[in-house]
Amino acid sequence: MRRSAVVLCGATVVLAGTLTAVPAEAGTSLSAATAQAVAKVSWKKCGTDDYPTLQCGSVKVPLDYAKPQGRKITLALSRVPHTAKKYQGPLLVNPGGPGGSGLTLAGFVAGSLPKAVAAQYDVIGFDPRGVGDSKPALDCVPGNFNPVRPASVPSTPAIEKANLERAKSFAAACGRKYADVLPYINTINAVKDMDSIRKSLGAKKINYFGYSYGTYLGQVYAKLFPTHVRRLVLDSIVDPDGVWYDANISQDYAFDARQKALMAWIAKYNSTYKLGTDPAKIETKWYAMQAELAKKPAGGKVGAAELEDTFIPGGYYNGYWPALADAFAAYVNAKNAAPLVKAYENFAAIDASGDNGYSIYAAVQCRDASWPRDWKQWQKDNWAVYKKAPFMAWSNAWYNAPCAFWPTKSLKPVNVANSKLPPVLLFQATNDAATPYQGGVTVHRLLKHSSLVVEQGGGNHGISLSGNACLDKYLAKYLTDGTVPRGHGTADAVCKKLPDPKPPMTQSAKEAALSGTSAPLTSVTGGATLHGMLGFRG
Repeated sequence: MRRSAVVLCGATVVLAGTLTAVPAEAGTSLSAATAQAVAKVSWKKCGTDDYPTLQCGSVKVPLDYAKPQGRKITLALSRVPHTAKKYQGPLLVNPGGPGGSGLTLAGFVAGSLPKAVAAQYDVIGFDPRGVGDSKPALDCVPGNFNPVRPASVPSTPAIEKANLERAKSFAAACGRKYADVLPYINTINAVKDMDSIRKSLGAKKINYFGYSYGTYLGQVYAKLFPTHVRRLVLDSIVDPDGVWYDANISQDYAFDARQKALMAWIAKYNSTYKLGTDPAKIETKWYAMQAELAKKPAGGKVGAAELEDTFIPGGYYNGYWPALADAFAAYVNAKNAAPLVKAYENFAAIDASGDNGYSIYAAVQCRDASWPRDWKQWQKDNWAVYKKAPFMAWSNAWYNAPCAFWPTKSLKPVNVANSKLPPVLLFQATNDAATPYQGGVTVHRLLKHSSLVVEQGGGNHGISLSGNACLDKYLAKYLTDGTVPRGHGTADAVCKKLPDPKPPMTQSAKEAALSGTSAPLTSVTGGATLHGMLGFRG
């Protein structure tokens, strides 16, 4: 999935009384799922220039696990096979979302781990049900994010009405097109699919490595199938106490802080960007730019809402800061909108895979947990957030607003507390915006034998295999022999964050930044590739 295929996850607090050990749907169908026979995967070569050893296959699973002999759906799989004599089993990988495709991620993970470590695993990517090459693949409203959309801040009744109609029509379209599928698109069924994949691979246990929402998949899989977990790595961790309404509110505050960090970084390089040395005044210029674009979209594409979409990726990955700052400066200082349009096209424009990703995002999150059905509650909560953290508050609200009108009933979140697992390895950056730090702390507490490795001061989302040798050392050691660090206090180990990027000094470097291949502009050599796979809002 392109980096612009917008997907989202996050965290805050749901009252403990709303949790259940295993939702009713899971309890009634696990026995049926256990009895299900799954055919072995037939692998075919599908290598690319970047990942020449990649193989592809598929597996059929029940749409409804309570009816294992009923309708089947198809999950698309990928594999980089092991080459070492020592074989440690399949390593399933997932990039998050919900709605992210994991097929290419298998190649990235296999190619980014130390060769001796990767060679001991079959690295398995998969498109969760409804995603990408899996069938059926959902696309509720093709072109839903085509520019120019209404401004996100509902400063007038007309703007609020326009955004509400978009949310309602999206939910209604999903209900019309996929009435027979939507009830079965949720995290619990995705987790059961993972166990079907395990069976199709002929493995008694799986190893699992998930980023972002993929960490929630890992938590729920471990809860439902604890005896099938061999090793478990969770990077940039969803707080299970915030699934999902509160999660997005927590994100709003964290993303506003990351936007302010970008403004401070721009101020540090005033000699390059000529936007001033006071971060607060630079931020004022940004909002003034947004107000101008609301009246006259840049290139007929970048209005107020699209500007937010363009800068949100900077909250996920600071490797994009030079490109965003260059586009910001060109517009403000020279009234040159071309770099801004280019940045939008590379970081935010949504293609068909993005439409698919958003459809799954909504289908899973709206089904996983209850959402307020009274729009007055959304108004109250989001205006309160906006007063303190305006950057993404209403953009995030409208992104999730279809859940207020979703056509399926909601399940209850899973209580992921678990004392039955082998050692688990957790990675979390202290300033991560998409999955705020508290998620790592919470899951460390809930998974009894887990170890938490913290990137102190880091603000990127998805931190392992991104160039931080300290973090990657712990990952390699764990995947080699199961060893985890054991410390005292909240974190078991702490790594320093990588330096922030520096502005590009050449025109070719600027062009690389605007094309999204920004590795040369930052010390995070693997960051651009990984973050392109992880997507945004997830």
